[in-house]
Amino acid sequence: MLYLSTRGHPDRKRFCEILLEGLAPDGGLYLPERYPRVDASTLARWRSAFNGGAAGGYAALAFEVLSLYIDDIPAADLKALCDKTYTEAVYGTATIVPLKPLGDGFFLEALSNGPTLAFKDMAMQLLGNLFEYELARRGEELNILGATSGDTGSAAEYAMRGKKGVRVFMLSPHGRMSPFQQAQMFSLMDENIHNIAIEGVFDDCQDIVKNVSNDLVFKRGYKIGTVNSINWARLLAQVVYYFAGYFQATTSDMQKVSFTVPSGNFGNVCAGHVARQMGLPIQALVVATNENDVLDEFFRSGVYRVRASTDTHETSSPSMDISKASNFERFVFDLLGRDGARVKALFGEALNTVGRFDLGSDPVFADAASRYGFVSGKSTHTDRLATIKDTYERYSVMIDTHTADGVKVAREHLQPGVPMIVLETALPIKFAETIVEALGCQPDRPVRFNGIEDLPKRVRVMPADTAAVQAYIVEHCAVA
Repeated sequence: MLYLSTRGHPDRKRFCEILLEGLAPDGGLYLPERYPRVDASTLARWRSAFNGGAAGGYAALAFEVLSLYIDDIPAADLKALCDKTYTEAVYGTATIVPLKPLGDGFFLEALSNGPTLAFKDMAMQLLGNLFEYELARRGEELNILGATSGDTGSAAEYAMRGKKGVRVFMLSPHGRMSPFQQAQMFSLMDENIHNIAIEGVFDDCQDIVKNVSNDLVFKRGYKIGTVNSINWARLLAQVVYYFAGYFQATTSDMQKVSFTVPSGNFGNVCAGHVARQMGLPIQALVVATNENDVLDEFFRSGVYRVRASTDTHETSSPSMDISKASNFERFVFDLLGRDGARVKALFGEALNTVGRFDLGSDPVFADAASRYGFVSGKSTHTDRLATIKDTYERYSVMIDTHTADGVKVAREHLQPGVPMIVLETALPIKFAETIVEALGCQPDRPVRFNGIEDLPKRVRVMPADTAAVQAYIVEHCAVA
């Protein structure tokens, strides 16, 4: 399997090359040259491998999916990596991603049972093991530069802490994460973990990561890699739980399901797009946004309009406070018939000059819904409070603010006879203030996180300046 850039660069690379590289040399994102198709017999075999979520079933399913995209890691090694990653000991349940029913044909897929209580653990735990494996095989080191709006950072740091040959430099928007999210990251004292709070919003952090990745001399000299979902390996790992959710919600491989995904950077729902392109019977992919509704605006109108930092709302679902959805470029690449030159013009030129592009009058825009199954909706703080309260009162299930956005929008897109699965994003304790506002009580807190907000913190506050971040990296690591 070879991989290409969404912006048309002529090079083709194998999986382990792009695993450590992040962005393509032309600033594009990597995608496989083709999506492997899963026929009826393969789907039946995978259902059997998952085995209803019995012990080892999720790891077996992960190996089957990943094997289609990774041919430069020996099969036995890849299987061992999957078995090491997806265990009951790490995720607290043999099923790894069990479904929770919220009424007839309506489910939550629990993705937040990992070490940091957020869905990012599902991919990041695998990514940490892949990095360690490949770096050991090469005898190299890697300096990971990432950006987080809340959950990617802690998931990456918990996955990479203590990993041989890996340093993490994680950027986050200063003061814009919940106290629990900040404490999870900033209380880590591991020498290979560096937290940098940027004076700005998430998009400023993400821009710095891209700027450094596009500085090829610096990137190669200091072996810069990424853990954000611009890294294809992370998105690929997320594809697995779409299949796992489908197998739990259906009894026949002829049935269709829909998924609703709370969305900011488009990585989580882009994994669903990949699963659908592979042949998973997905009826609709529902994109749920908060007040930062750049994605909802696109799927309603065809206009993709990024917002300035000053126009990015600070909301009670802060991990979705994003106005530049990096992974959206991957979908537009497919929507435009994989025309790299046109994607480069839109994402490299139009967004940099006028901050928007409009596909509303292009005939391909209709394909977003008719061919690719995308629909969307928006949720506000008032909606979140009402949805959290309603879900708790009706089903005795407490959900976090981002999942509430998903549940609210999902109910607007229900279709008779088609199960709807909402991807849970985090446990409620990460956003306790809003849970108290909605329910008048504190959410449950895992014992291991008692008092985390009071622990000593190690973090550097810096301006939104690429050169300053590069200087910090130079200060804390040696040239490769």
